[in-house]
Amino acid sequence: MRSFVHQIAVAAIGAMVASALPIAAFALPSTAKGQVSVGQVMEMIAKADSSPMAKQTLVAYVSGVGEAASVIVDTIGGSHMVSCKTALRLDTGSMRAALETGASSRSNWSETPATPLIVADMVKRAGCRIKD
Repeated sequence: MRSFVHQIAVAAIGAMVASALPIAAFALPSTAKGQVSVGQVMEMIAKADSSPMAKQTLVAYVSGVGEAASVIVDTIGGSHMVSCKTALRLDTGSMRAALETGASSRSNWSETPATPLIVADMVKRAGCRIKD
């Protein structure tokens, strides 16, 4: 069972990122709940080399997810509830791997929220844990 602090952090990150990005304007549709989907992020990754808009949107998304996750971990960590072995890091390679692992069936990509999968992977790679 996930802790309350973990649920709050993931919900806050998702809300911040979803409200700040105009991804749906050119990419695949968001999930039915309006969340950024795995399909959208994978489409942006695929188009980033040939489309300046896709690249700019991808950079904004990656920056938003990374920065929001870091701020939340730092804020919670400041109260000594969370500790990480290394800094949170995010790049397109690790993001693609996290999405492919977390949502292995392409048929579900349009309804699978991307942000929780990416944040969970960042936290895992950084060796973060919540102290009891």
